[in-house]
Amino acid sequence: MAAAALTNQLNALVNNMFAMGLLDDQFQQLQMLQDSTAPDFVSEVVTLFCDDGERIICELARQLEKPNVDFDRVDSYVHQLKGSSASVGAQKVKNTCIQFREFCQQRSRDGCLKTLDLVRTEFYDLRSKFQAMLQIMNRKAESTEKKKNCDAEAEGAS
Repeated sequence: MAAAALTNQLNALVNNMFAMGLLDDQFQQLQMLQDSTAPDFVSEVVTLFCDDGERIICELARQLEKPNVDFDRVDSYVHQLKGSSASVGAQKVKNTCIQFREFCQQRSRDGCLKTLDLVRTEFYDLRSKFQAMLQIMNRKAESTEKKKNCDAEAEGAS
């Protein structure tokens, strides 16, 4: 697929993520930090977010299964997830983390468990869209690289 078509596909996906409220303006700020000196910046940050988010959600589930929940520790993990969500512009995940922290402060296991389910749903929904975005970005980079190689070969042949 041509780079222009992939760019259109990528833009449509990201616009849809904004329209669904999954992303906020922070994601645009992140995109502006990517340039020729850091061409993989967005994909690296998004990949780290996805990996860290999954690890934190697993740890939250483990903590909430304990007979005596350490709500301060749970709150610390939720705070980490909220911070990383805010840094990539993951609006729904961040907002759900704010609710989650309220239940931690109230020492409500039931509230925390219900909010964990919600944050898990929001996170995995966003992660699947981020993975689709990364695939398009990789295909676009490959397409651009192939075009450069073809152009270089054509120049060498003349």
